[in-house]
Order: sequence, then C-alpha cells, then structure tokens
Amino acid sequence: MIAPSILAADFARLAEETAAVRGADWLHVDVMDGHFVPNLTIGLPVVQALLSNTDIPVDCHLMIEDPDRWAVGYAEAGAHNVTVHVEAAGDPSKIAKDIRAAGARAGLSIKPGTPLEPYVELLAHFDTLLVMSVEPGFGGQEFIPDVLDKVRAAKRLVAAGELSVLVEIDGGINAETIERAAQAGVDCFVAGSAVYGADDPAEAVRQLRAMADTAGAGREES
Repeated sequence: MIAPSILAADFARLAEETAAVRGADWLHVDVMDGHFVPNLTIGLPVVQALLSNTDIPVDCHLMIEDPDRWAVGYAEAGAHNVTVHVEAAGDPSKIAKDIRAAGARAGLSIKPGTPLEPYVELLAHFDTLLVMSVEPGFGGQEFIPDVLDKVRAAKRLVAAGELSVLVEIDGGINAETIERAAQAGVDCFVAGSAVYGADDPAEAVRQLRAMADTAGAGREES
C-alpha cells in the first residue's frame, strides 16, 4: 500500500494535488499543532474539505498534544484511519476504542527513539502501527534504517498471532529506501517528496508500489 503524504503537496492546490495521486491506497494527512512537534500544518476543517473532494481513504496522522480530546473528531468526519502518538496520548486504549466507535481504524505511532516492547500489549487495541523513520515534524528528512528492527519485531508478533496490526512506515521513503522497508515487512508506505516531487505523481505511486511488491515477495520467498 502506498499513502502519498500531502505534507509535500502544494497547499494552495490541495484538491488538484489529491486528484494527482489517483490510484493511491491511502492519502496521508499530517496534522501538526506546533506543540507536540515544532511545525504547524492543518486541522480538522481542512481535513473535512479534503474528505469531501476525494474517494481515496484518508489516513490522518495526529502529531498533536492531547489527542484524547481531538482524535475522535477526525474519525467522525470520515477519516479511514486515525493515528495518535503513544508519546502524547493520555489513555491510548480509550482513544482507540473511541476512534473505532466513530467508524475509523485506530492507529498508534511511535517516534524513532521510542521502543516497541513496552507497547506490545497496548497494540492489541489498535488496527495499525505507524513506525516513524524520521523525527516527526518536517518532511524531507533522511530515512533512519535502525527503525526497521521495530518493523521486524512487530511482524514477528503478527506472524505468531500475538498482534493483528497493519504496519505502516513514515519518513524518508523513496526509490532508494522502499525496498529495505518492504523486505523488513512494512505493509503501508507513506511517501511525500518521492510522489509529489515527481513529474507524474500517479506514476510515482505505481512505481513505488511495484518496487515494494517485488521486494516484499522476495522476503516471503527467502
């Protein structure tokens, strides 16, 4: 699955930029509040406008303080997947329950420096695990390969039947890094500049998916 990130899109032309990634599996929307992360992007009103202008499932990544208060609003608006950060959530399992009750999938994200192990039991309440492969807050950063160990650990737990989460990765995903991430077991790849920096964003989505499929198939055969 490829989820183009509109963080790399032209914010003055979001409707057109959304249409430009036709064929994408999800549309990744980074909500930043200028507190949990130093950057400030968009909020619920813009997400609502996007939802009314696309049939691509919207994947909201909330990089905000107090997601306990705000997350359910994105689910109620019609987002397909709503992800909160374990580092910011007060009661992650309750947030997951509320997001699901509002009709969306619930995701839990961890920063590059946050270990997976303390949150394995908590992940039973979630549908997706978003592993950050850059420090959250800004696009265009360099991929941190060490986070793939967390991907591998999560996929081992999935294979053993201990978890049933979709594993997503966000940060520095491009033609040079997507194969390594796919071989580690990633299911969904967030890509910003690699898609919106291309002459044909829809074709970039297709190419990235093909690369991930090939690399993932090689992993399964090995």
